[in-house]
Amino acid sequence: MWTLPEYVGDLPNLCGREAEIQEAIDAGRGRTVYSRNDATDLRTARSVFAIGLHMHQPLIPADGHDLRDARIISNLQWMMEHQDIHDNHNAPAFRWCYQRMGDFIPQLLAEGYHPRAMLEYSGTLLHGLRAMGADDVIDVLRAVTCEPKNRDAVEWLGCTWGHAVAPSTPVQDYRLHVRAWQHHFAAIFGLEALSRVRGFFPAEMALPNHPDVAYEFVTTLNDCGYQWVMVQEHTVELPSGHSIEQRHLPHRLVCTNSRGETAEIIAIIKTQGSDNKLVAQMQPYYEAKGLARTQLAGHEVPQLVTQAADGENGGVMMNEFPAKYHEVVRECSGTDTPIVNVTEYLEQLFDLGIGPADLPAVQPVGQHRIWETMKPGKTGAKRLPNVIAKLRAADDRFHVDGGSWTNDISWVRGYDNVMVPMERASARFSQAMLAAGSSTDDPRYRDALFHLLTAETSCYRYWGQGVWTDYGAELARRATDAIGGG
Repeated sequence: MWTLPEYVGDLPNLCGREAEIQEAIDAGRGRTVYSRNDATDLRTARSVFAIGLHMHQPLIPADGHDLRDARIISNLQWMMEHQDIHDNHNAPAFRWCYQRMGDFIPQLLAEGYHPRAMLEYSGTLLHGLRAMGADDVIDVLRAVTCEPKNRDAVEWLGCTWGHAVAPSTPVQDYRLHVRAWQHHFAAIFGLEALSRVRGFFPAEMALPNHPDVAYEFVTTLNDCGYQWVMVQEHTVELPSGHSIEQRHLPHRLVCTNSRGETAEIIAIIKTQGSDNKLVAQMQPYYEAKGLARTQLAGHEVPQLVTQAADGENGGVMMNEFPAKYHEVVRECSGTDTPIVNVTEYLEQLFDLGIGPADLPAVQPVGQHRIWETMKPGKTGAKRLPNVIAKLRAADDRFHVDGGSWTNDISWVRGYDNVMVPMERASARFSQAMLAAGSSTDDPRYRDALFHLLTAETSCYRYWGQGVWTDYGAELARRATDAIGGG
């Protein structure tokens, strides 16, 4: 396989090598990722558990006095350089958090234990680390990702390059984010490492529930070679509209659009709770210890408890997680409740003869009410807006804004000052680059893409009105300028 350059000029490698990326993904489809070992054998395990660590820092126009001219840098770099402001004193601890799993894993392996961890790093974080000179962080991560003695312990999860949320990002841009992350990851860790990335972690755990957007979301993941996606428990429902019943088993996320087309992908249920606290204290292990084997498609299998959280954010993750992770890995290794990675679990289920079609179906929450009111078909796209409007009028709690970590935050309402310029930049990119058939290896395309993806980061709509929305609007303006053409 070809080796990709990490940077093309001053920009991270986000596009232009689509053929090599697809070749690597296709090569991985027919291969298993995990070697078999007695420590994580589902035939003898009573229950298992998995943890995911989500890592992200946005890029911000903050290196200068004038927002319109300031250089775009990592928020982590800005924190490191201004540790006397707000909680920026945490910046060194954040930096350590981005590196530490690369230290913990080899240490525990050398002691004879069987550590596991799923890692998800946004593209803006990876670029920001490199741009601020944190090469040691990348080097340590590369060692646990690529060295054969380490790599069974670490499962990387794909994500959107710019930490874009699926429900409020134009579907064509969302696909660009997913592909850009694959380019960037392969350029850092290699095409072989990319061929082993099977799971996807949506930014903010945001799952679209608008039927047409949800269908495009799953289609994008399928087209980009992903086998499974992590979803938040309260963002999905059974086809009957009821809550899921077997949250510790994999499901099929089935999404039908207004025209009647259906796409599906394996869904791993992340259970509800205080995410950072639960992972920091390794609660999934203790929950799994209370579970027994259960029936799935005629086979007796161990249930899987899956939890994920910010890998650096909050005192519990910064301070409590390291010791607790070591304690639990040492305690659970070699027992009938081992820690696993999700793809490892799925591969062993498949070996038992269980296939994706055997898994119970779920759909994005709220869709049962839509399909009770209308049937998808040729005229569905015209009828759907009226159906949604009627359901909203009858129940002000009903919406198709999607679900995420929490139901308390909307990524759309109250953010016109960010959404309008972001949507303008997206429309210009679609017209000037995508519709025009611009080469993805063209420097102008790459520059425009970098600015567009950066502008669509969710952080500019997470922290409320103020400097963060100013950042978002400014980055969207720069994206439009980079695209040009009117």
